[in-house]
Amino acid sequence: MMSLKEDINFSLWCDFIEREFLEKQFQSLIGDKKIQGATINQAIFESSISNSVAYRQQLDMLQANGPKKIYEELALTDIKRASELLYPLHDENVEDGFISIEVDPLLCDDEAGTIEEAIRLYQTIGTDNVMIKVPATQAGYGAMKALTSQGIHVNATLVFSPEQAILCTRALNEGIKISDKKPQAVVSIFVSRFDRLCDEELESKGLPQSRLGIINAVKCYHEINKFNNKNIRTLFASTGVKSNDLDSSYYVDELLYPHSVNTAPLLTIEDWVSAGKKVPATVISEDECDEFFAQLTVKNINIEKVYETLLTNGLDSFKNSFKDLLGKLISKTH
Repeated sequence: MMSLKEDINFSLWCDFIEREFLEKQFQSLIGDKKIQGATINQAIFESSISNSVAYRQQLDMLQANGPKKIYEELALTDIKRASELLYPLHDENVEDGFISIEVDPLLCDDEAGTIEEAIRLYQTIGTDNVMIKVPATQAGYGAMKALTSQGIHVNATLVFSPEQAILCTRALNEGIKISDKKPQAVVSIFVSRFDRLCDEELESKGLPQSRLGIINAVKCYHEINKFNNKNIRTLFASTGVKSNDLDSSYYVDELLYPHSVNTAPLLTIEDWVSAGKKVPATVISEDECDEFFAQLTVKNINIEKVYETLLTNGLDSFKNSFKDLLGKLISKTH
């Protein structure tokens, strides 16, 4: 029996790494072929160093440095170890075995600064199975093209709208086409945040709950696939469930689509795997997506305002998490 990877080119990535986890459960997940890659952001990393004693010794050694330098040393240690553990998957299939590291979110409107930091991080890590996460801002689009043109793998993140998905894919497509190396890229479409923000209003207007995130993600998926670049895949992100009315793997099961990735929290992955055999989801057509959006318009739901709110909140959350992390690093080393 073929796996989902062999059948439809679907990959499951783990949206979590932590130093002790890397040496134990992470290796089991890889060895058992339950995951094919991993992602992380500053919020996850902040939680890891705040709640794990595994970083204490390195923190003590780095206390003479500034907070961003300390963060990078801690993060790069984990990223390098994760890339080492994942590399056999990448060696087997160049689309997988990736770990992502994010550029400083405070650079989200600084194209040159993003490019400079991304290149520095990529070269410092020194392995070919690292993706640099770049937010989908105006500055980010330019950085995505520049980085992929230099053969650097990119994870375009904080994508909420079909317009963002198109702009990201266009930039990545242009960069990949002029690169000798032909790097891999993913466009990370955030899913569950739509439902957490909008479900109450949708219910009050007689529209189905827990569907907006799915429908919007599928609309973006169709837009990305129109570029017909096999080196670019849709990555469905923010797929953890917050509602008790949904199965924990709801956003994974509903988006088991060809030529895609789902990065999910550890608990979601465990529940998804334990549930047993999975079958590909029926792909929602673009016409069905458009019909759903037409219903939103009829009900006076401004989807453009939703996109704007989610992007602003997402950028603010990433920035605040990074600032909080740097503040905690100062307190832990003084």
